[in-house]
Amino acid sequence: MKRPTIPTRRRFLKSAAASFGFPFILPTRIWCAETAPSEKLVIGFVGMGVQSVGLLGRFLADDRVQVVAVCDVDTIRCNNAKETVDRKYGNTDCKAYNDFREITENPAINAVCIATPDHWHAIVSLSAVNHGKDVYCEKPLTHNIHEALAITAAARKSNRVLQTGSMQRSMQEFRVACELVRNGVIGKISRVDTSFGDMAIPNANPEEPMQTGLDWDRWCGPGPLAPYSSVLSPRGVHHHFPQWRMTREYGGGMICDWGAHHIDIAQWGLGMDENGPVEVIPPSDWQSPKARGAKLIYANGIVLTHVNGRGASFFGSDGEVHVNRGSFELILKGKSVHKFSKKEKDKGTSLQREYTLAERENLSDAKVKLYKSSDQIKDFLDCVKSRQKPICDVGIGASSAIACHLMNFAYYHGAKIKWNPTKHKFISGGEDKWLTREYRGEWKVA
Repeated sequence: MKRPTIPTRRRFLKSAAASFGFPFILPTRIWCAETAPSEKLVIGFVGMGVQSVGLLGRFLADDRVQVVAVCDVDTIRCNNAKETVDRKYGNTDCKAYNDFREITENPAINAVCIATPDHWHAIVSLSAVNHGKDVYCEKPLTHNIHEALAITAAARKSNRVLQTGSMQRSMQEFRVACELVRNGVIGKISRVDTSFGDMAIPNANPEEPMQTGLDWDRWCGPGPLAPYSSVLSPRGVHHHFPQWRMTREYGGGMICDWGAHHIDIAQWGLGMDENGPVEVIPPSDWQSPKARGAKLIYANGIVLTHVNGRGASFFGSDGEVHVNRGSFELILKGKSVHKFSKKEKDKGTSLQREYTLAERENLSDAKVKLYKSSDQIKDFLDCVKSRQKPICDVGIGASSAIACHLMNFAYYHGAKIKWNPTKHKFISGGEDKWLTREYRGEWKVA
């Protein structure tokens, strides 16, 4: 079974430098029905933690794809991922690296899947698109606003396909909910409630003994070099989501975790993709680690509020739409007309039945039809072929991330902000230093 030659970074840097200025064009033969192994879309993976387990399995299951390299700073995770790939292909060919540049700068690789902690997303993505790679990157797309703008500009300039892993856009209950809102089925929207957990706090995890097999300096990367903590990076293969996401240095709390899902859906329903709020208002108890109530206000006066609720809830003059993973409710004129929340509670129906009926009864002649995707990864691969923008294109992923970061400013600083969502600048109430971070060592986002 012939595979592409995968030279090391050191071997090809000089010889490849001249070619990186040109877009990498995939031969059309890659996408024929019976694709030879040497002609498949060649993909490398960066970040082999728990989120990547599912991603790797999904890409490996698509016969248009050839996974040839994996990268992680933990040798146990990295080698485990390599073994997974090798078992799939029945050989030992998959390369295992701890430096992502061995993948992003390799001209034999066409695309990169990124599932690192948030503080690495931008640097790995920028290296990939600047070296001609299409990218699938987990949400939130970036750790800060400056990075969101940099990635968008780079992907546009290099004509790369970048899919953000905001997978709810490929779940039909969310699409139907947003189409109901966009087509005025529940009337004029006044507010949206979005439900997710707590803000991030500064890292204060106590130092633990360092073990061999983890490049801790590289894990910290562009962030501060913190004392090692298994809370931030559990060693080896594990089955839970580590709590680096609850630190400001490496993540953005639940606002950038689940908020990146539900605020993304809110902006889809409001028609605010690649746009954003014009004002940010903190709650009175903004300093509390469990605070809720931060508000994003849009130019049309609609208020988005962080609450303990039901995923994303749209409130209009004629009704309401509530949507979450596995649940859907349409309320018209005060009456619940379609609802599914739990199998045990809503017997005799199903989630699919309820949103399908809502769509059939209210959207048969809809003027607004949203992008329909049944699978986030398949959509990415289809768009790599067509060179069209995917369902959660870089500009969409960036604007959703920016909205999350703006909400975080309300909690981090108690700031009441006026914001220009097209120029991405503070009008009042904010400081430019909040838009970026202090980068450590060689890692920079220009």
